Amino acid sequence: MSLRTRPHLSHPWQQPLRRPFRIEYCDKEVAQHLMSIGKEDSVANPFVHVELNTPDPKKAKEFYSKLFQWQLEDVPNPAVPDRAYTMIKVGEGTGGGIMKQIPGGPAGWLSYVGVEDIRAATKKAESLGAEVMKDVTEVSGMGWLSFIRDPTGAVLGLWQAKTK
Repeated sequence: MSLRTRPHLSHPWQQPLRRPFRIEYCDKEVAQHLMSIGKEDSVANPFVHVELNTPDPKKAKEFYSKLFQWQLEDVPNPAVPDRAYTMIKVGEGTGGGIMKQIPGGPAGWLSYVGVEDIRAATKKAESLGAEVMKDVTEVSGMGWLSFIRDPTGAVLGLWQAKTK
């Protein structure tokens, strides 16, 4: 059976894998496929950022920096509560941020997916049944974001980076 026809390997969230990683409990063919995955196999719209909205950023920063040895950098951001944002630098992989929870907003982690055209992607999501929770908003000097709630109720951020 070809790897491409095995349903457990066909999901975009399983790719791309970055080295180093451990492969356990799989057959030789699967292991060879996983080792061969490279940048050319990346998905069209990868997860690009994760963000923690928390009522206590100081406590969260202390916890996560000790748990994962993340490097944290505080940067000014007048568009968020407390006007402060903490960038999470993880080396390889998807980085993120920590910010004070927006009053009345949910606490928790929010994932962002990268898109080429934020307005078109937000409009397409809405046409497919999503609720636009925050329309396209510029993040000064960095890009644009929007928030959608999919038809199942899950919230997702869309992100378009500013071209250099």
